[in-house]
Amino acid sequence: MNTKIFFALLALLTTILLSCRDNAKKELKTETVSFKKEGELHIFKKDSVILDLAIEIADSDYETQTGLMYRESMEEKQGMLFIFPEVAVHSFYMKNTLIPLDIIFIDEEFKIASFQKNAQPLNESGLSSRVPIKFVLEVNAGLSEKWQLQEGDSIAFTRN
Repeated sequence: MNTKIFFALLALLTTILLSCRDNAKKELKTETVSFKKEGELHIFKKDSVILDLAIEIADSDYETQTGLMYRESMEEKQGMLFIFPEVAVHSFYMKNTLIPLDIIFIDEEFKIASFQKNAQPLNESGLSSRVPIKFVLEVNAGLSEKWQLQEGDSIAFTRN
């Protein structure tokens, strides 16, 4: 092989390898997912409203599977309400969820049925409602305790 051709091919191969290495270093950037108010939720103790929240609503398969994944934060008076088509025992996990959450399971009569408090980010263990439910409210971890929520408290919500 001619030495000029050899060195030309070597230079071309080196350029290709270096450009591949530079491309591999580029970071993939994802857009921040931000809160989108789609309704309001009221929490009651007996007949008194104790709290009003702005909510996002997850009622499609995609929305209920994605939930609050990839969120970096959520304000105290915000939450996500999941609405399921059927009453059943439902289980959640924290895959790709970056913030700790309280998961509040709500039955078809709009009453709090059970809790999973302080669900840890990125944990893929199943967190079960333990009883049949229709709705789930996710809020920042610690808030169900701060608000002194109990099984039997109730909710009402409206869509925008």
